[in-house]
Amino acid sequence: MKRRDFLKSMTAVAAGSVLSAPAVWSPAKAQARKETLLLVTENGPNNLDIHGVGTNRPGYEASWNCYDRLLSHAKKTLPDGSASYDRDKLTPELAEDWTTGDMSATFKLRKDATFHDGTPVTAKDVKWSFDRAVTVGGFPTVQMKAGSLEKPEQFVVDDDHTFRIDFLRKDRLTMPDLAVIVPGIYNSALIKKNASEKDPWGLEYTKSNSAGSGAYRVASWKPGVEVVYERFENWKGGPLPKLKRIVWRTIPSAGNRRALMERGDADVSFDLPAKDFAELRSEGKVNVVSTPIGNGIYYLGMNVKNPPFDNEKLRQAVAYAVPYQKIMDAAMFKLAKPMFGAASNQAQSLEWPQPHGYDTDLNKAKALMAEAGFGEGIDTTLSFDLGQGVVSEPIAILIQENLKQIGINATINKVPGANWRSEMAKKSLPMMVNFFSGWLDYPEYFFFWCYHGQNAIFNTMSYVDPDMTAMIDGARKAAGEGDWKTYDKDVKGFVTKAFNEVPRIPLFQPYLNVALQKNIGGYCYWFHRQLDYRSLSKA
Repeated sequence: MKRRDFLKSMTAVAAGSVLSAPAVWSPAKAQARKETLLLVTENGPNNLDIHGVGTNRPGYEASWNCYDRLLSHAKKTLPDGSASYDRDKLTPELAEDWTTGDMSATFKLRKDATFHDGTPVTAKDVKWSFDRAVTVGGFPTVQMKAGSLEKPEQFVVDDDHTFRIDFLRKDRLTMPDLAVIVPGIYNSALIKKNASEKDPWGLEYTKSNSAGSGAYRVASWKPGVEVVYERFENWKGGPLPKLKRIVWRTIPSAGNRRALMERGDADVSFDLPAKDFAELRSEGKVNVVSTPIGNGIYYLGMNVKNPPFDNEKLRQAVAYAVPYQKIMDAAMFKLAKPMFGAASNQAQSLEWPQPHGYDTDLNKAKALMAEAGFGEGIDTTLSFDLGQGVVSEPIAILIQENLKQIGINATINKVPGANWRSEMAKKSLPMMVNFFSGWLDYPEYFFFWCYHGQNAIFNTMSYVDPDMTAMIDGARKAAGEGDWKTYDKDVKGFVTKAFNEVPRIPLFQPYLNVALQKNIGGYCYWFHRQLDYRSLSKA
């Protein structure tokens, strides 16, 4: 499909959808709505447990709001007046206090905290939950490893309300890693009752049931349709939320989501096209908050494990063929920070993300194609997550058009959002448009996930290089020991190497855009890019 045809079709769909958007509230429910928030998004969760196999990003939202963690982050006000989590300030959640020694940290748990079924939360539940996270494998286990949380032996129950972590090494990522979504605290007794020999950690049970102590619990879930949350009235991890009920409805059509917001039938929406957010902001009917996503880039990735993209010159040819400015203008409507066109590929600072030295130059791209031995062209596929289609599809179409001009015929492959994580994990897609942001906002954390030789799930290019791995490990070690000279050398070294060898091509740093009715307060941007229900209010 041509870009102009795609954009015409999207305009037609949006125009028709204004008339056909479904009503979501009946008059009989008007009173209940005052204490209820309606969230509409393109895609819903495929699993309610972040420890589950292939849990998608909407599933993270369920875990965040239904489970407590030992620690959380304070909040700060950004220059535009909006609220954000504060990377550098940790605050109590399930732990009311903690002390950190040279090689351990001890946490005092709230004695009045209970799980949703009334069972008291104890240090045994914390240990069981951490043991689970480092044992189940996949994303949760690698996430724990990112903070040097790797072995069950590290997690010690001192008494019912005292929990200790023994450090394997000095690592500045350990404490902030306790405040991400993965180390949530689970009701171990409840899950054990629903476990089996084949499923000792009860992953099948928690896939469709919440088993936490968090501010909300899942009242009902219809996959692909909606999730309904109810407030946990005995929550002790913070001030009791103002909203009693959250209804999260999946509305695949962007036009319908926009119409629901404009009519006032929905309260909050993410995942609209950048054009819609720009127009909604201009029209002023709803509030639009736009926050640069920390430690995050949209990128074009190439699988370097298999031909033809194991050829570095071919990857560089693709990097010069990308229509960067067209993507910024026609796909993102300038609601993003460009990550291209620097003076060179040499890293200039410790900042991440930062722009690389590539820009659109089709003549240079064609010359590199010939040098790589592909002067006669190649056929390949270009995949994207249909769950993020409002952003990824126009980007893919623009890239497809330019690649054709240098002899690369790329067939677009639209992967359903519920299947994207599992398809991505196979590491078999030749090219993809994708997004990744590192929860811990440090360059070595991003590269640990995306370029390290462990070849984790988010190393979608299957890029493995001993020198790159050594620099990433070196930067982590140097930061833990306060050796900032070595840290500077290693960070600039791995950024420069990534740009030169270009297994993934950074396109832009996106903004997280959210539309809210004007009577909705308390919105806060979080590193995980999901909605935190606990702070929201309705005037």
